[in-house]
Amino acid sequence: MEIKWLLDFIALSEHGSFSKAAEARYVTQPAFSRRIRSLENWLGVTLVNRDTLPTRLTEAGDSFVENAKRIANDIHDVRDQLHEQKNASSLVFLSQHSTAISFFPSWIQTLRPLVDNAVVKLVPGNLHSLNEMFMAGNGDFLLTFSSNSLNTPQHKKNQLCIQVGRDTLVAVSAPNEHGEPMHRLDVNEPCRLLAFPDDTYLGELIKEQALNLLPSHYRYQVVCENEMAEGLKAMAVQGFGATWLPSSLIQQELEDGKLVLIDDKLTPIDLRILLYRNRHNVKPEVTRFWFYLAELYGQQ
Repeated sequence: MEIKWLLDFIALSEHGSFSKAAEARYVTQPAFSRRIRSLENWLGVTLVNRDTLPTRLTEAGDSFVENAKRIANDIHDVRDQLHEQKNASSLVFLSQHSTAISFFPSWIQTLRPLVDNAVVKLVPGNLHSLNEMFMAGNGDFLLTFSSNSLNTPQHKKNQLCIQVGRDTLVAVSAPNEHGEPMHRLDVNEPCRLLAFPDDTYLGELIKEQALNLLPSHYRYQVVCENEMAEGLKAMAVQGFGATWLPSSLIQQELEDGKLVLIDDKLTPIDLRILLYRNRHNVKPEVTRFWFYLAELYGQQ
């Protein structure tokens, strides 16, 4: 049995709808439904009457709600106690893979005076998994890309947030012998594309802001998917295809001529870098760090 199954069921009992509860839990509705079914299978009872609209809990479901809340609270209390015993002074950052590599190291170095003696912990991952961890309290901060056109789930929920940087997604390719992009849009053949998966934040953003806006006579063929920007960069340098990458991640490759920018048909995408704070965290080092950041970035 997984704790997230309990949290899903609690959300369903509060929202009364699979779609609304799935949105609140930052997962797709099919995935949410599978997890509720897994909880029912583990318990050996039916918790939800799926034949009624709006969704209603069964008698067993109604009686289990309070137990689910108690179990979830007890588990979180034990976890918090263990965390306090393990390290009373720490700053835990959850971060998308891309920001963890291209932004976080230099950024946290400039903030060393604000960290004091706290242990800095970085947990990279994809945005969907990180959102679940963040909601469960398994992190003090969440560092992520965002854009004006496609906000993160946390931004939609009006979480405490500070913009700490900017970046740009740019289309690049390895060069041919003439120094021009080896892979580019052409009316005669599809462009080989190295892509973030559609269910990742950057994959969804690139599709919405670039691929869907291409004229119909330009075609592309996805030849590789990888949610790790470093993985896509390595494939692009080897000449396997074109891709979009954060410009901060490829400055050295552009300077060395291992990658070149592709023409303006593949639109650059502006990115904000946002830091979210867990509202429920009251560790003094977290409060102090957040206050200093708000002052530093003028976002008090």
